[in-house]
Amino acid sequence: MSKGGAAAALTLVLELGGCLSVVSALARPPTVMNSPGYDARLAESRAALQATPQAPVRYYKRVKVRTPRPNKLGQ
Repeated sequence: MSKGGAAAALTLVLELGGCLSVVSALARPPTVMNSPGYDARLAESRAALQATPQAPVRYYKRVKVRTPRPNKLGQ
């Protein structure tokens, strides 16, 4: 094998290794899976939240509270 062929083979192997490392990084962990029971409970809870009537939001007007000022004479 010539020097150019060896360099091309080495480059190909390194690129293939790089692609395989990226694929494994994009994979989901084994603990992540679809759960029909969880999805059903989640849908029920979301439907229940939307069905409950919401109390109207009240906006209160800010009122300044005056504090007594000390007398200028210190009394």
